[in-house]
Amino acid sequence: MNRRGAASIAANPVLIGAATTLIVVVAVFLAYNANNGLPFVPTYDLKVVVPNAANLVPGNEVRVGGSRVGVIDEITPRREPNGAVSAVLNLKLETVVDPLPRDSTVLVRSRSALGMKYLELNRGDSTEGFVTGDTVPLAQATPAPVEIDEVLGTFDEPTRAASRTNMNEFGGALSARGESLNDALGSLPGLLRTLQPVMANLADPRTDLEGFFRGLGQAAAEAAPVGREQASLFRGLDTTFTALSDVREGLQETISTGPRTMQTAIDELPRQRPVLRNAEALFSELRPGVRAISSAAPDLAQTFTRGRTVLRESVELNERLEPTFRSLQEFAEDPLSTLGIRSLRTTVQIARPTVADLAPLQTVCNYASLFFRNAASVLSEGTATGTWGRFIIISSPEGPNNEGTASSSFANGGTPENFLHTNPYPNTPGNGRTNECEAGNENWVKGRPVIGNVPGNQGRNVDRTERATTDGGGLSQSIPGDQGGGTNGG
Repeated sequence: MNRRGAASIAANPVLIGAATTLIVVVAVFLAYNANNGLPFVPTYDLKVVVPNAANLVPGNEVRVGGSRVGVIDEITPRREPNGAVSAVLNLKLETVVDPLPRDSTVLVRSRSALGMKYLELNRGDSTEGFVTGDTVPLAQATPAPVEIDEVLGTFDEPTRAASRTNMNEFGGALSARGESLNDALGSLPGLLRTLQPVMANLADPRTDLEGFFRGLGQAAAEAAPVGREQASLFRGLDTTFTALSDVREGLQETISTGPRTMQTAIDELPRQRPVLRNAEALFSELRPGVRAISSAAPDLAQTFTRGRTVLRESVELNERLEPTFRSLQEFAEDPLSTLGIRSLRTTVQIARPTVADLAPLQTVCNYASLFFRNAASVLSEGTATGTWGRFIIISSPEGPNNEGTASSSFANGGTPENFLHTNPYPNTPGNGRTNECEAGNENWVKGRPVIGNVPGNQGRNVDRTERATTDGGGLSQSIPGDQGGGTNGG
């Protein structure tokens, strides 16, 4: 019975036609509404405000990451408070997009070069999302879309002519320079690392880059009246560079070695700062001497003139000194030399206080020079009988306890000269003593003995022209200062 019913339906042309018509109507309905989404399918509805619909039409796709997630259902204009007109897009999105993060952005993009558009959603990172019916604000329609006609419109006739000229010139400039370009690109990362702090300094408001260009403009305005002179300067530069073209290979070699030279300067110049500071101090101390050289310049010129002969002969001397310097080098490299120098340094450190205490004897009072000169005078001067070092007569003063006879005490009277005047430790500068050159400058007090340092400061005047003389048949030294009484017993 069923077989007969099925056969009767298949054999009925009316039923077959009705079923076919129903299927076609349903297919047309679905095709017509495909851009608006399938019926009876839940959607996630949002509104998006964009500054310009940019040729969008209802039914255009909405994409996330290149995948279709919905369509534009309706487009309506809206006037903003500032008077501009924007477009409000009603979107029907698939529920997989729900919820769209609130920091998401939208962008109208071209689907093809024929003008078809679509709306791209860039999902944000916010934990909060838009709910169905919310509106994505105009501020999140970023970045501003760039239309293909705007891009093509920039290539007008002057731009195209300039592009052809640039391509021609760049082609000639880059021809056969591939290796140099590779080297330049290889050095570019280091340049950019170095350039970053430079750009940061230029961008800093404290650099006042705007003021620099403002000043540059003022400088250009000042230079405008001397434009002819500047043109003459450039003509001279052209002549100079024409001459330099003959030494092109040398300049190229100089430029190619320049980076290594600069790097060496960067590494070494900071290490030279102590030397430069010491040189500055040295030149400051040399200024008085340099000023004095002006008066000695004629003598120096004569010295240099005559010194040429000596310099010619110094070549032979240098050759003879070569073994000496080699010996000095061996001595310097000997480990025992270091030990000796350290011991010498210890000796100097130990002797320093003593030398510092004794130095004023010569540097202030000139005692050593006086001693050797007077000793020489004693051995070279005298009378017909002989020099003072070979023939000495000393007559003792008269009075009680004088030096000529036995005495029970020191010389103590009779005559003004017969009083003991002695100073075994005269004052000299340094080590806390009175700052005076007392030896040879004592003013002896007549009529009483004086033992030790005489009263008062005798000063630091030292005779620099003394010589041995005689006085009363005896030997005395012409030492500065009033000798006052005699030196009996001294």
